[in-house]
Amino acid sequence: MHNAIAVLNAGSSSIKFSLFVERDQGLTLDVRGKVDGLYTTARFISTASDGGVIAERSWPEGVPLGHAAALDHLIRHLEAELADDRLIGIGHRVVHGGPIYSAPVRVDGPVLQVLESFTPLAPLHQPHNLTPIRQALKRTPEVPQIACFDTAFHRTQPEVAQMFALPADLREAGILRYGFHGLSYEYIASTLPELDPAAATGRTIVLHLGNGASMCALANGQSIASTMGFTALEGLPMGTRSGSLDPGVVLYLLEQRGMDAKAIETLLYKASGLLGVSGISNDMRTLLASEDPRARLAVDLFCYRINRELGSLAAALGGVDAIVFTGGIGENAAPIRSRVCQDAAWLGVDIDAGANASARRPCHISTAASRVNVWVIPTDEERMIARHTRRILG
Repeated sequence: MHNAIAVLNAGSSSIKFSLFVERDQGLTLDVRGKVDGLYTTARFISTASDGGVIAERSWPEGVPLGHAAALDHLIRHLEAELADDRLIGIGHRVVHGGPIYSAPVRVDGPVLQVLESFTPLAPLHQPHNLTPIRQALKRTPEVPQIACFDTAFHRTQPEVAQMFALPADLREAGILRYGFHGLSYEYIASTLPELDPAAATGRTIVLHLGNGASMCALANGQSIASTMGFTALEGLPMGTRSGSLDPGVVLYLLEQRGMDAKAIETLLYKASGLLGVSGISNDMRTLLASEDPRARLAVDLFCYRINRELGSLAAALGGVDAIVFTGGIGENAAPIRSRVCQDAAWLGVDIDAGANASARRPCHISTAASRVNVWVIPTDEERMIARHTRRILG
């Protein structure tokens, strides 16, 4: 019998899951999958580590499946997959740990109440992240639930890096620069000692580029600055999110356009970014394949903002020894990596075009003459959550 750890990542309309089993070589991914289309037309798929389909199911239109029913289905499926193995814990991705949690925590009733109090800091994510925890505490109270936070990794940042220039009472109320994608950055930091020891102990900028995109400056493997702040809206333009915006624009939309808070929220989170600029798609693959000038403009803006932030993070670090690309775009869009690195030539970046086009992952794509090592490293937030869960459970 082996110990097993389940990992759940719940969004507004989906629950992704992974099952890791402890074997001689450490944590092995056995099963992963998701239920999506919650509250509309739900679909379930489970695959083995080699990609082979284990199980599939669809629910008919008009029979909406909510988070609670989806979790019940997932737990039954995972129990069947466990066979003779023993589920020792469930790790959950929770977007916000607020100013309190700088590390993962085992969740009970009082902790859950504290996490619920952070909902105003992340109203679009926190409630959905907490729903499976609440359900699991009721359904399987004997199984420990571990919350792992997207914000925790950034709590090592200096105080000034976490501050806005606002009155002290607002800062004390929790209006800070929290940073996000922390589990991804933490995983990348954990891989660097083996791949690039100098980068692990030096100054590294990690680019997590996907539908949600951000960048983080690491010094000796710790976060010292990031592009996202109070919410996951700040920083780079993203698939449908605007990225950094003059606050005066929001005031203008309120006062001159008569938009209410909900309409502005929809605009900034769901109708801006690559989709808003291009008017075509939020998918970088579609934009790179398009000859429409609006698609090129969206790509140009994305790369321009990356290089503006690259300069800012290099200044925060006092230089840069390595750059790492990760995330869906960072790992797979060679043209974006090429553009970013060409624009970063002033930092001493020089990449090998052949290595950049290679499908191998992880891979080193800078030349011997480059003063900055450039890497492409796949991230694995689920494995990071499983590691934290195992560590907390001893």
